[in-house]
Amino acid sequence: MNDALRHGGRALGFALVAFLLLPFVALAVTLSDGDFERAVDRGLWDALWLSLGSTTLAVGLLALTGTPLAWWLARREGWWARRIEGLVRLPAVTPPAVAGVALLAAFGRGGLFGDTLAEAGVSIPFTLSAVVLAQLFVAAPFFVLPVADAFREVDDELLWTARSLGSGPTGVFFRVVLPMSAPTFVGGLAMAWARALGEFGATLVFAGNLPGATQTLPVAIYAAMEGDLGPARVMALVLLAFALFLFAALRTSRVERVLGKRT
Repeated sequence: MNDALRHGGRALGFALVAFLLLPFVALAVTLSDGDFERAVDRGLWDALWLSLGSTTLAVGLLALTGTPLAWWLARREGWWARRIEGLVRLPAVTPPAVAGVALLAAFGRGGLFGDTLAEAGVSIPFTLSAVVLAQLFVAAPFFVLPVADAFREVDDELLWTARSLGSGPTGVFFRVVLPMSAPTFVGGLAMAWARALGEFGATLVFAGNLPGATQTLPVAIYAAMEGDLGPARVMALVLLAFALFLFAALRTSRVERVLGKRT
């Protein structure tokens, strides 16, 4: 009986592995002649470069704003710190379409800040800025939360020792805290970059689908699916290739601990 349960459980587990692998295999083997050329005609390269540029900009802004927030969360306890950490976590569980509508409600015409921005001559929705903000919104938890945890792990005695040797708060952070947290810091940036690169729902709602302006690669895949699936498969493979490259980089470097596993 125990052997039957063990073998049955193992079979079910391998069935799940096969199910997870099958779509990726099908994505590659169902390509046909001319799919790549049609994908290029549908704006593959423009969408790819726009995605890479906007994602890099969003992650740069995230590092600039998220690092001090992670440090603040790591050094604070109490009601406010817990509530703010919960708010940072919220985009990770918010449906993408809801995130897009919320961003429109905040920055769109008739929104909370939209009219004020319009009076100043600033329009965010359906521009590259909207793409970057959507990516920043959905990617923030993947950087801030693990980095805050890494900052908490730094021994307070090391901080006091550095201060006693004459380092100020800024020096302590850059000479002690950041180097000791570097694997998770870099890993968090990588995970945030991957999440931003694959963002679709919030981008489509908040930034639209304007080729050469706001059409990221995930949005281009969606647009291509309205016609021939061949170009969509090629674009999906290109996006998958970047994901696999990032996964391999994480697996073969020290930053893999951000995933919660050591090999």
